[in-house]
Amino acid sequence: MEWLKLLLGFFVANVLGYGGGPSSIPLMYQEIVVHYRWIDDTQFSNVLALGNALPGPIATKIAASVGYDAGGWLGMIAAVAATVVPSALALIGLLKLLQRYKNSPAVKGMTLMVQPVITIMMVVLTWQLSKSTTVSIGIWQSLLIASVAFWAMQIRKIHPALVIVGAFVYGGLVLSHVSF
Repeated sequence: MEWLKLLLGFFVANVLGYGGGPSSIPLMYQEIVVHYRWIDDTQFSNVLALGNALPGPIATKIAASVGYDAGGWLGMIAAVAATVVPSALALIGLLKLLQRYKNSPAVKGMTLMVQPVITIMMVVLTWQLSKSTTVSIGIWQSLLIASVAFWAMQIRKIHPALVIVGAFVYGGLVLSHVSF
């Protein structure tokens, strides 16, 4: 019956995740790590990092990985279906509705007012994941990696996937030889 929990957990996270990955990732974290405890903070960070390095939508990659780990092939199918099908059906219906009322002040207000909520959700998720990272590798290594990642993506405009690969290499070559 784990597949039923996977179906429900990913359905809730993705149906309430207005705005795609940025808003559904914190909700997925809540379901995956906090509520059902399928994986821990570190595992979630790893799945998120690897998912960001691969092409395609992040939510489906997280669903496939966690679903398979928690429930095998049936769990993976349930998690991915719960992630994709409701969004696809809602997209079809809502696009028709939004197209009809696209100039409505109410529709414009709704889409603008949800953005600060999504921002706070991402900040809270970042804070939660950074706590486990600083415990694992220390505050100075965390700050160094975060600073280099910021510089690479914001100043040098390096693609995030390449920055993630660079962090993997750094972790494998440097952090694997340092004891914490």
